[in-house]
Amino acid sequence: MTADDDLPEDDGGGFDVDDWSRLKAFTGAVATLDDVQAKRAVFALAETDDPRPIPMDLPQPVIWWEADGEQAAVAVQAESHLGPDGEEMEVLGLILPDGGAAVALLEDVDLVDDTDPVWRRLVAEAIDPDAAAD
Repeated sequence: MTADDDLPEDDGGGFDVDDWSRLKAFTGAVATLDDVQAKRAVFALAETDDPRPIPMDLPQPVIWWEADGEQAAVAVQAESHLGPDGEEMEVLGLILPDGGAAVALLEDVDLVDDTDPVWRRLVAEAIDPDAAAD
């Protein structure tokens, strides 16, 4: 699932605007801790009720709205869980352009396609921070 499975060792696990679709998605099941440790999944949630995969096309480019502003990412995992209060949480596992991983709520991202100019700019800036000054 993760960006570095079956890739050359020097890949680094990140992506750019042209090769994001090679990222492997974790679909069809709810991830376990073993899946995360084997780098097949980004996250595994425990102590939730009614966990289930969210049916969506993955990998999926997204713009993630986090505390520091907007960031480009690719969703590779999508699950729905009920919290202790019975509230549904739709959770995404994200791969960032630098190869890092993050977890976000579906409500905190915008689903885009790879032609979205903002997503493309954010990917370029994440790969080359000097590009932001241009």
